[in-house]
Amino acid sequence: MILIETDILKNTDDIYALTGAFFPGEKITITCRQGTPDDMSHPVTKRENSGKGGKLVYKSDIGAMFDVEVCDLSKDELKRTVYRALSNHTGRDLPWGSLTGIRPTRLARKRIELGMSDDQIVADMKNSYYCSDEKIRLSIEIARKELELINPLISRENAHSHYSLYVDVPFCPTRCLYCSFTSNPVGSDRSFVEAYLNALELEIRETAALTKCIYPDTVYIGGGTPTALLPEELERLLGLLERYYGTEKALEYTVEAGRPDSVTAEKLRVLKAHGVTRISVNPQTMNQGTLDLIGRRHTTDNVKEAFHMAREECFDNINMDIIIGLPGENVEDVEHTVSELVLLDPDSLTVHSLAVKRASVMKEQLENGMTDGAHNRPDPVKTGMMMAEMMAVADRGARSLGMKPYYLYRQKNTAGNLENTGYAKEGRYSLYNILINEEVQDILALGAGGISKRLDAAGNASRSANFKEARDYIANIDKVIDKKREFWL
Repeated sequence: MILIETDILKNTDDIYALTGAFFPGEKITITCRQGTPDDMSHPVTKRENSGKGGKLVYKSDIGAMFDVEVCDLSKDELKRTVYRALSNHTGRDLPWGSLTGIRPTRLARKRIELGMSDDQIVADMKNSYYCSDEKIRLSIEIARKELELINPLISRENAHSHYSLYVDVPFCPTRCLYCSFTSNPVGSDRSFVEAYLNALELEIRETAALTKCIYPDTVYIGGGTPTALLPEELERLLGLLERYYGTEKALEYTVEAGRPDSVTAEKLRVLKAHGVTRISVNPQTMNQGTLDLIGRRHTTDNVKEAFHMAREECFDNINMDIIIGLPGENVEDVEHTVSELVLLDPDSLTVHSLAVKRASVMKEQLENGMTDGAHNRPDPVKTGMMMAEMMAVADRGARSLGMKPYYLYRQKNTAGNLENTGYAKEGRYSLYNILINEEVQDILALGAGGISKRLDAAGNASRSANFKEARDYIANIDKVIDKKREFWL
């Protein structure tokens, strides 16, 4: 356990995130001697002011660790100061240094737009954030590709004349252990699915006028697993989107078919008939023991069958996702997964570092020691080294297929303090993935859990979220529509 006593009331989320990166698996509590912090996404307690100003006091369950003077520091200098103290105490560095944000490529992109050379960007980001050369150069490579792909969509005079459409389908064959989304297992009773589609149809019809008949640049149907719907349910949904939003005219149209056990030839034909150009068939791992452990309820052969089926139905833009750091897996397991995917030769590959979220079943199991190996506290040095090697294996595999990295984001509680990276072959990049992660275009989001975004003249994003739970969304669909109108217009 790590206890941090502090007098400051700002940026405690960043302090919490940095501390957690250096001490993965440790329970961390921040005690504020006065008032309540401005940010409270972490455990926090309060106590009276002790008169010790401008200091962080670190303690463990075996005694005092170190103090950090943080009086009158800016946010970035505070993070640098805390990072240096943690690095000195542990004798380790983090690949992303003091960065706690989820979009490091944005920092590289801004420096490119200022006309800085790659070497200048490396020097500046090392000095500002202590990032490793490897991660800075990855950020630069991705930022340059992002600018190449999205400049035609974001450099036009009227930003609100372009937008992307997201639709959430919160259903899956079964729930995976690591999943934190509000996904509902689909059983034999389809009445709940029908009720959801009825509410979604109402939102589609009543909000279509908000876009003033402008076709979306990109369309993304996610979840959940949209292909958990029956063919006739998919036909209904895609037909509505085509009728009210002209989705068949989009530059890019993605539907997640993430669970191979939900894919059939009939469903693929429905997608093709409605102009879908890109799908995801996601194995997460090609090791059967791991699939069984995490509750995927399908086989590695199912993955291959679904992929080949999609090729037979003429899909020429197929993405596959993998997760590194799954329970019990080592570098050899990731090498096996990557070698199997190289044989399949997908058009893009998304490499996720495992992030254990509070809403996932895995979080509970890890805390209770129920998952293989979880009863042993992870060695942060060994974990970081293994995760970095796993990521390198995936990077080599993607590049061997002629893919280049084109988008990147980070999440809280990510194993090894690493990142999620998307790779793709030329002409098979996902515009939506860049647009949503870099927040450079309006996003109209429909369905449970959808978060719409609007950019102001300065490029700052405001957000409006639908009800997260599908049942709440259905019960309050009129409120959802009224809120969407108020936000969008």
